[in-house]
Amino acid sequence: MSPAELGPGSVCAVTGASGFIGSAVTRALLRRGATVRCLVEPGRPTPNLEGLDVEVVPVDIRQAAALRDALEGAASCFHLAALFGFWPRDPDLFYDVNVRGSINAVRTAVDAGCERIVYTSTVATIGLDGTVDGSSATEADFARVEALHGSYKRSKYVAEHEVLRLAAEGAPVVLVQPSFPVGPGDERPTPTGKVVLDFLNGRMPGYVNTTFNVAHVDDLAEGHLLAYERGRQGASYICGGENMAMDELLSSLAGATGLPFSDRRVPKGLALAAGWLSENVEGRLLGRSPQVPLEAAQMSTTHMRFDDARARAELGYTSRPAAEALADAARYFVETGRVRPERVALMDR
Repeated sequence: MSPAELGPGSVCAVTGASGFIGSAVTRALLRRGATVRCLVEPGRPTPNLEGLDVEVVPVDIRQAAALRDALEGAASCFHLAALFGFWPRDPDLFYDVNVRGSINAVRTAVDAGCERIVYTSTVATIGLDGTVDGSSATEADFARVEALHGSYKRSKYVAEHEVLRLAAEGAPVVLVQPSFPVGPGDERPTPTGKVVLDFLNGRMPGYVNTTFNVAHVDDLAEGHLLAYERGRQGASYICGGENMAMDELLSSLAGATGLPFSDRRVPKGLALAAGWLSENVEGRLLGRSPQVPLEAAQMSTTHMRFDDARARAELGYTSRPAAEALADAARYFVETGRVRPERVALMDR
């Protein structure tokens, strides 16, 4: 693919535009002067798009005809729509949305004449076997399928390979594998955002010794635009930030807010046992969402270090210090009323 520029006059379609990273990509495109068409799940609230000069189009990415109409006239497609969760009531839905939906989105974008497509994958599809010695995983570290816990990771793994297949057949698609985003717009919140929010609300009596690659959501968004402009067809790019141990992350939050944090470590075995018990009793026996999904417990005991050198060398990707990203996330949760007043009163602001 030849170099492409995003700017005034560019008509860009963004699926999943109301989501955390999707809305950040939307804002980044607007800053470039592009015209943005936001494709969102029908009936889904869109607070992250409020006040933005965009066209909002409700569409189910699994419906080719409706998607084709929504993509009409767009020169580019950023496909970020995905189903995420730790405990699926219907595992097949993950494959329906994340695999079939992604195949449909890429094929339909090609048919609609999109010159380039950026597909958002995840670092969850990358193998971590080589990181036990403290090293960081790259795009070349392939995962063992049996090590991918949960329907989300497995469906994204399959989807990624189907998108690579389409790229090999000629689809002008580049893949981005974002690490763990933090920052404004984290409604749900994401797993990393939940760590930040739990810390702010004083709901972390202890922590599991794990490692995250923490990145500001706006840096990840810029990485998507750089992938569009400079990425190689069929290539995958990790976009990340800093690798931080959990105690470093909590210490950073404490420094930004003035709130204390507990240095009590929870043993790995205890965390896994809590996840197994919660999933089997609450999930399978009682039929409700478990407080501690087993997949979340498994993730909390895994060191997830990543190296985004390829994106930095080929795309010119950069990221700000993780401390800034965490401080922005804390500010967002406070400003949106997600932090208990008595905790806000204790903060240095």
